[in-house]
Amino acid sequence: MRLLRPLFFAVLLVFGFYFLTTSHYAPTALRDASWVTRPSELKLTQAAGPEHLDAEEQNNVDVYNRVVPAVVNVTSKALAFDFFYGAVPQEGQGSGFLIDKQGHIITNYHVIALNPRQVEVTLQNKKKYRAAVVGFDQRLDLAVLQINASDLPVATLGDSRGLKVGQKVYAIGNPFGLTGTMSRGIISSIRSVDEPENGGRIDEAIQTDAAINPGNSGGPLLNSRGEVIGINTMIATGGAQQSSGIGFAIPINTAKAALNDLVSVGHVRRPSIGIARALPIGPELAQEVGLPADYGLLVMSLVRGGAAEHAGIQGGSQRAYIGNTPILLGGDLIVAIDGHDIQDQRDFAEIMDQHRAGDTVTVTLYRGKKKMDVRVTLGETPNQG
Repeated sequence: MRLLRPLFFAVLLVFGFYFLTTSHYAPTALRDASWVTRPSELKLTQAAGPEHLDAEEQNNVDVYNRVVPAVVNVTSKALAFDFFYGAVPQEGQGSGFLIDKQGHIITNYHVIALNPRQVEVTLQNKKKYRAAVVGFDQRLDLAVLQINASDLPVATLGDSRGLKVGQKVYAIGNPFGLTGTMSRGIISSIRSVDEPENGGRIDEAIQTDAAINPGNSGGPLLNSRGEVIGINTMIATGGAQQSSGIGFAIPINTAKAALNDLVSVGHVRRPSIGIARALPIGPELAQEVGLPADYGLLVMSLVRGGAAEHAGIQGGSQRAYIGNTPILLGGDLIVAIDGHDIQDQRDFAEIMDQHRAGDTVTVTLYRGKKKMDVRVTLGETPNQG
């Protein structure tokens, strides 16, 4: 009896299947399909030939084909130690691009920060190379790598001066590990932004709505001629690590100004004008102490043996107080550098970021009521970070 029971259930299942699928008992949708025809050949409506690209589409294709061979994938690997499982491999990933035939590559510092001693570069032809970190600057979020390879394609560096909001741009990189991806957008804004990861600041950062996601960092931002005008570096998010339509790129001119230092000495030689203390001046304070201009930086003290002292700039000598804060009056009042007005410390810092140690600048200042220009050869700030 026990042997017959499984056989009975099997017969019951077969009968049920037959009952549901025969034409007599089948569902209405199947039984009413008399309109279905079975032609001997399926006829489709097809385009007459390959579609011709319009001028804009063709330019998109040309930019991609011209630049993508020079875009690389950059990974840095390290071991972290988990409390339970011991060593756990970690990997940082981003993009970069070749800038010369000697194998130098520009990328973001944060792409290789996980382990600068273990960096690997993959070219578009899938060849992998161990990369050496030639130089980096955490504040600028820039790094220069080098690989030992020949016959390398290189990207053309453009000019980030004079960029316009609304200008078309392209971003090429490796978002989420997807090799050689291009997105398109416009320049949405040009403004300074703070980088929370390294405490730095990007002056005249290029904001774009071209899709930039994790993995795009370090890749090129291009103009419509395929020239690199920026280095994709960060995105604005609401918490999720994906593009929210707001991405930022470091202007390529900022990178070009730092390249020689990064390649030759391994870090950026930041300039020092040799002013130890300076007081920002506003209209009220200028009127109170009798200054000839209602803006600028009042020099209170100089770095001994520094650039300003060598150029003859003078510090203060008359003690005074603002509230309980002691100040020194009588020093030179700096109102401009190279023709750019200096309203406060931020203006001064932005001007200095455009120069390197050894550059000569023209400082416009008031000494008493007399306005004059002083040529200052910038020194180097110690304790590079």
